[in-house]
Amino acid sequence: MKLTGRAALLLIPSALLFVFLLVLPLVNVIDESFKEFIPGRIGSAKDAPYTLANYLDFFSPAYAGLFLDTFRLGLIACVVALAVSFPIAYYTARQPAGLKRKLAIGFLVCMMFLSALVRVYSIELTFGPLGFLKQISALFGFTPNSRAYLEMLTISGLVHVIIPMSALILIGTIQNINPRLVEAGQALGAPRWKAHLSITVPLSAPGILSAFLISYTLCISAFVVPLILGKGRLLFISNLIYSRFSEVANYPSGAAMSMVLLVISLLIIYGVSRFATFYWKTE
Repeated sequence: MKLTGRAALLLIPSALLFVFLLVLPLVNVIDESFKEFIPGRIGSAKDAPYTLANYLDFFSPAYAGLFLDTFRLGLIACVVALAVSFPIAYYTARQPAGLKRKLAIGFLVCMMFLSALVRVYSIELTFGPLGFLKQISALFGFTPNSRAYLEMLTISGLVHVIIPMSALILIGTIQNINPRLVEAGQALGAPRWKAHLSITVPLSAPGILSAFLISYTLCISAFVVPLILGKGRLLFISNLIYSRFSEVANYPSGAAMSMVLLVISLLIIYGVSRFATFYWKTE
């Protein structure tokens, strides 16, 4: 579509907002990440020399473990959330247009906009000493002070946050799949579960990929969930970035950490997207 002069004028306000609210702040973060930090200051000095020390610090084992925890727990939470949200999305999408379907979609939307603090403390109370699911942690031998218990709480909190969004994304994809395809597979002798695995799931792959990428991005950038459910002993990169900026005023280190997290996230998203595209072309 050819862009006319009048349409270009309408895009100017959006372009200016994009530049001033996203591009320039990001450039400022990049510039700050290369500056030398002097303890006792708030941020770096205007004439501070440029250095790579802020990035070289991330080669230490402590930072490697922190990044590993962030991406590992985020991946587990995404896989669990997709496994749970797919049946929910399928059931909702296959409901006839009526009150039941509207209520299901409305419930998912309400859950998506529910306060993160409410979700986090509901998980903590549910698996806590007075919660009705405390037997699950005891069944696996998790004690309240163990790291495995904190990881379980954090994963549960992340799953609670991303299930509504994943389900809403998958609903739109499943709606476009003709249900007669599954019926045809069953008519040819395939069991119902096999018909869904061989027809519904592959045809839903674009929606599954979209839900995974969005959910994974939210998980690895989560702040409130690991902060509260991790109880200060299980932290994500976002928590350390907050600490560098607000508690020790080491803006260069926090900025460098932000850029590293951004670059790794973009590489993961690009890699998964390219792999999925290549896989679909070869099928």
